[in-house]
Amino acid sequence: MTIAKGDKLPEATFRVMGPEGIDALSTDDVFAGKKVVLFAVPGAFTPTCHLKHLPGFIENADKFKSLGIDTVACVAVNDPFVLGAWSQVSGAKDKVLFLSDGNGEFTDKIGMGFDGSGIGLGTRSKRYAMYVDDGMVKVLNTEDSPGVAEVSTADAILKEI
Repeated sequence: MTIAKGDKLPEATFRVMGPEGIDALSTDDVFAGKKVVLFAVPGAFTPTCHLKHLPGFIENADKFKSLGIDTVACVAVNDPFVLGAWSQVSGAKDKVLFLSDGNGEFTDKIGMGFDGSGIGLGTRSKRYAMYVDDGMVKVLNTEDSPGVAEVSTADAILKEI
């Protein structure tokens, strides 16, 4: 089953790079009692993700905050070391929370995985953006193709908050 507007996010554990190494965050840690914009990318450093999708969320971080958004987060089926490096290189460190779903557990539970093994990527996440209020999905915009960032961009989600 694919997650939909009005659904509650399932329990899952994300990994993030902390000052002392890898930390674990539960779904509740990230979403309970908070307004969160969550966007997913098929892979850190990939051209569309790095050059077209992530930059809009970095540039609009203050605008999201002004609208009452507590956290802007990015999830990917990448390990926390890769996402930590992407956070540093992209300049997003203090603007976007990078959530590693390295085993794809969260992605599987919400029905947003796709098989990229044909080009050597293994299982990855579809590209999407959602607005979540206290764990409930209020807005969900999913791309038809992983190489496209149109309906899941920061500008697109800002229009729906």
